[in-house]
Amino acid sequence: MSTPDTVVHLLRHGEVHNPEGILYGRRDGFHLSDLGVKMAEKVAESIKHRDIVHLRSSPLERARETAAPLAAARGLDVVLDDRVIESTNKFEGEQFGKGHNALKKPANWRYLWNPFKPSWGEPYTDVAERMMAAVHEARVAAAGHEAVVVSHQLPIWTTRLHAEKRSYLHDPRSRQCTLCSLTSLHFVGDRLTQVSYSEPAGDLIPTADKNATFSAGGAPEEKKP
Repeated sequence: MSTPDTVVHLLRHGEVHNPEGILYGRRDGFHLSDLGVKMAEKVAESIKHRDIVHLRSSPLERARETAAPLAAARGLDVVLDDRVIESTNKFEGEQFGKGHNALKKPANWRYLWNPFKPSWGEPYTDVAERMMAAVHEARVAAAGHEAVVVSHQLPIWTTRLHAEKRSYLHDPRSRQCTLCSLTSLHFVGDRLTQVSYSEPAGDLIPTADKNATFSAGGAPEEKKP
């Protein structure tokens, strides 16, 4: 395999302070928890010596706060990019914590009819298109070096499915995209040659969070034993 000459890392944000278990989606006011800040700092420490010359982020607070330690470590400005924002979701604002589960409301069942699109949120094809446009712009900006794009679980996972030519239909619990993980797209010229995955802050992630059954952008599911 040829040696990649440009790498674009998709960095998921750190843990969010969300004691009520709200599916926050694109809502303002959801910031990193204390642990989430430590995760962001851990990632920055882990990759600050890499040849990262370009950094962009979703405009949501949790993403910008995750990007901040790396921006400081590398002396980079953060480019805010709406194309890497969280996916829209019909369940945004609903509660899934503290014994609540919005999927038990009959009024919400009408959104679950098509898991291929999906019917409860932004079409996967649209997510992949906007994410890949941002990825290629970052690739050009970092040509011959590395770039980091801070985004969210569902957009990152959808991008990986697209890159690997896999079906978008999936169980949200199976996503390999934990908090502050890196999904790295390796390019030779403008050709994607490899996708790799790592968890620089994996030791900070509570087991319960690794096994979480919903994310801010995906289809929430009731926890099963």
